[in-house]
Amino acid sequence: MLDAIQLAVENVKNGGGPFAALVVKDGAVIASGVNQVTPTNDPTAHAEVVAIRNACRKLNSFQLVDCEIYTTCEPCPMCLGATYWARPARVYYASTREDAARAGFDDSFIYDQLELPQSERAIPCIPVSHAEASAPFRAWEQQQDKVPY
Repeated sequence: MLDAIQLAVENVKNGGGPFAALVVKDGAVIASGVNQVTPTNDPTAHAEVVAIRNACRKLNSFQLVDCEIYTTCEPCPMCLGATYWARPARVYYASTREDAARAGFDDSFIYDQLELPQSERAIPCIPVSHAEASAPFRAWEQQQDKVPY
């Protein structure tokens, strides 16, 4: 965890956000990631997402089975979703989301939004009916060489 914390401090000094994550497998760090949101103008470039991407490339797999993630802060909703899709064994974090909020990184509004009906959210999600809406799923179901995930 100390390595992740030091990586986050260094990232701040280099113009990035105060977050870092490490992916560990069999006791060895296989990948790292730091928050790159502002340097890359990418709102998805959170430390955990960057670390997951780097680890998956290194392992040549879209899953992090038997891996652990060490992150400097409790994952935000996006990072938590990415973590669940990556399927590591566990996640360890240092600071809480309340600690992050006190530092100006408050994601509580996202948690609040998820509780609301779609029509009441700040960014409405509006279903659009279309006769061909299920075509991609039918194609997936019929695909013989698909890789389930």
